[in-house]
Amino acid sequence: MSENIDRNLTLLTDFYEITMAGGYFENGFKDKTAYFDMFYRKNPDKGGFAIMAGVEQMVDYLKNLEFTDEDIEYLRNRNMFSEEFLEYMRNFKFECDVWAIPEGTPIFPGEPIVTVKGPVIQAQFVETMILLCINHQSLIATKASRIVRASEGRAVMEFGSRRAQGFDGAIYGARAAYIGGCVGTACVIADRDLQIPALGTMAHSWVQMFDTELDAFRAYAKRYPSSCTLLVDTYNVLKSGIPNAIKVFNEELVPNGYRPAGIRIDSGDITYLSRKARKMLDDAGFPDCKICASNSLDEYIIRDMLLQGAQVDTFGVGERLITSSSQPVFGGVYKLVAVEDESGNITPKIKISENVEKITTPCFKNVWRLYDKDTNKAIADVITLHEEKIDDTKPYELFDPEYTWKRKTVDNYIAVPLMKKYFEKGELIQELPTLEHIKHYCKAHLDTLWDEVKRFENPHTYYVDLTQELWDIKNELLKKKNK
Repeated sequence: MSENIDRNLTLLTDFYEITMAGGYFENGFKDKTAYFDMFYRKNPDKGGFAIMAGVEQMVDYLKNLEFTDEDIEYLRNRNMFSEEFLEYMRNFKFECDVWAIPEGTPIFPGEPIVTVKGPVIQAQFVETMILLCINHQSLIATKASRIVRASEGRAVMEFGSRRAQGFDGAIYGARAAYIGGCVGTACVIADRDLQIPALGTMAHSWVQMFDTELDAFRAYAKRYPSSCTLLVDTYNVLKSGIPNAIKVFNEELVPNGYRPAGIRIDSGDITYLSRKARKMLDDAGFPDCKICASNSLDEYIIRDMLLQGAQVDTFGVGERLITSSSQPVFGGVYKLVAVEDESGNITPKIKISENVEKITTPCFKNVWRLYDKDTNKAIADVITLHEEKIDDTKPYELFDPEYTWKRKTVDNYIAVPLMKKYFEKGELIQELPTLEHIKHYCKAHLDTLWDEVKRFENPHTYYVDLTQELWDIKNELLKKKNK
């Protein structure tokens, strides 16, 4: 269920979007139709893909887009805009068409993941919030997916609220982490508002508040017998933490018909400590007691811990997940790709740069994913002109857009268009899925990627190709602009 935005976020925009809007208005472009694409250029952490997220928050913003009297007065006080333009903004009504790749879908560099068509003032004005919503959550969902895959089936909990970049970063970071595969969050408001399971036990301060560690454990077990997880590293994991936990399990839980939920280790050599703790718990008759590890974890540390034989059942991952600290910028951009005249004729637009990766792909487009019928694995993505169709009853020739001699013909495949239309003339026409549905959708679609694409180091390059017609248009524009 979509949450309501109580704040008016209309002015959460870059100032140039307002100055350009004023310029478009004064130059007679206010009704000129423009097409913008959002795409990104590089996968986070040099990975093989990213995960689309943040569409619901983008939709909420677009649904609630309006200028208040306070907004108009602020703009008037800048002494830069005409009264006619301010009146236009006062009566602003979002009237664009918007397409996006659904949340939870694996996405790749260079392909449009959001497309906006509409009056240029409107289509330009929404740039910042579209980028903000999609960039942030796609980044965290991608990082969460990496960490979850490193855990090899063990549950991962998002524990990063206190290290997030602001309260929205904590809430929507928890949402994105859940899409990426985490089982829950420490963030209670995310449970209340987004139905992401809130998880957690105690901090070291709980143990320190009591005269002894044993007293602290006993009090907690009495209060929460059905979900008793004890933090065992406040003083000494093996000499006091585990022995005291076992004593409490035997004296407070078992006699009352309960079993311990687990212990948590938050410091020290967790790999070594978890192995020792596992043996101590098993020997004491608690093989069902789970061991949770936390403390500045990420996908590489988790992978190494498991390779070294760590006996960990669940991971609590905080700062390196909620901030994607290894690469904290997703890098999505929003570029003009076409304009349309009053007769409906579309003129493609291209941005050229000395940096080849910054050259844009022009035209109003769609993205198709080709799946092998036998394996259900994704073969490649193909960017098409919007009206182009890929007929999967016939063989299809893929070719690399840069190294065009690299060609491959595929057959026995299914071609699926990825972009869904969310808004038509400013009206929401797509029913939004539940967060639980998005989470399961993401997991299912990750399974369509080959393991080679999902490697952490040197992943196989998944190809995003252009149709011949689109490549020809782009190539012709490049030739013209270079004359």
